[in-house]
Amino acid sequence: MANKRDYYEVLGINRNATDTEIKSSYRKLAMKYHPDRNPGDKEAEDKFKEASEAYEVLRDSQKRTIYDQYGHQGLEGTGFSGFGGFEDIFSSFGDIFEDFFGFGSGRRGRSRANRGADLKHNLRLSFMEAAFGAETEIKVDKTGVCPECNGTACAPGSQPEKCGTCNGAGQVTRSQGFFTIRTTCPTCRGAGNIIRNACKECRGSGKIRISKKVAVKIPAGVDAGSRLRLSGEGETGLQGGEPGDLYVFIQVEPHEFFQRNNTDVICRIPISFTQAALGDKVNVPTLKGEKALEIPKGTQPGDIFRFKNEGIPSLRTNVRGDQIIQVDIKTPVNLTRRQEEILQEFGKIEENKFSTKLKNMFKGKGARAAR
Repeated sequence: MANKRDYYEVLGINRNATDTEIKSSYRKLAMKYHPDRNPGDKEAEDKFKEASEAYEVLRDSQKRTIYDQYGHQGLEGTGFSGFGGFEDIFSSFGDIFEDFFGFGSGRRGRSRANRGADLKHNLRLSFMEAAFGAETEIKVDKTGVCPECNGTACAPGSQPEKCGTCNGAGQVTRSQGFFTIRTTCPTCRGAGNIIRNACKECRGSGKIRISKKVAVKIPAGVDAGSRLRLSGEGETGLQGGEPGDLYVFIQVEPHEFFQRNNTDVICRIPISFTQAALGDKVNVPTLKGEKALEIPKGTQPGDIFRFKNEGIPSLRTNVRGDQIIQVDIKTPVNLTRRQEEILQEFGKIEENKFSTKLKNMFKGKGARAAR
């Protein structure tokens, strides 16, 4: 990954380029370096692959966001590591080349095997499940291979017939100027064959709707908005194509006591003003249980204390954050007569102390002014 060029540089665009600008730039490069126009040219092939990889990332808003933040290395977590060859490119982009240029990939039968669609599932976790990780099962409604025809789409005992229009190629070819124009066969729609006797169970689609339970392992430290990719758990592919992927989007329920800031956990604890003034030791809930906290004498409202490594583990480093404790000093209510007397006495002492302090301050200023 480290030797790859910047994708924006590859396409010759700036980092604020719109989707239209990205597509237009890729169109020019694909037109220039397309393998059908540069047969046997290894350099052109490499440039075509490089431009296609850049376009695959930058045209996808989620991949683009990850790339903008973390570069090539960040894409490793999405499972994307580039294209293995031309067939991967043509399969990923579908009929984009026909949209661009009016011709296809030049590869026979590429339309036969189509990758299944990706699926999305929202999973709601408790605060603690997100912090410590969990294993659960989710129910996914999707398409599966028809058991009656085993995905062939033909009734039992029958077989697909080769398309007579394209002779099984899935494309028809015609010459236009210096170029050979290939378009999807209008008869078989690129499949290369025709089904005369369709399977009644799946109505000739080769697929049926199924419900499947999928095991999901939640890593410790996931946060709201995190995305998990389960390879091969999406929709079934067509004509032997690979299945799509299942993306699990995490939602986290709020906690009644804790809040989260990245890997730090924040909480507020109430203490009395006597505890704040005289100091005390209190037990504070943590993610793993209670822990003693020393309240020093003279603690002020809003003072913050910290438990090191008592927060949430980082998904990248597994290092835990801290627990941050904010003290909330409560003013006493419903005082007894004796409590009021004590506070009044305390108030008089404080009043005398502050008055003396003020007098000394002004006395000092007057002495300096006289000099």
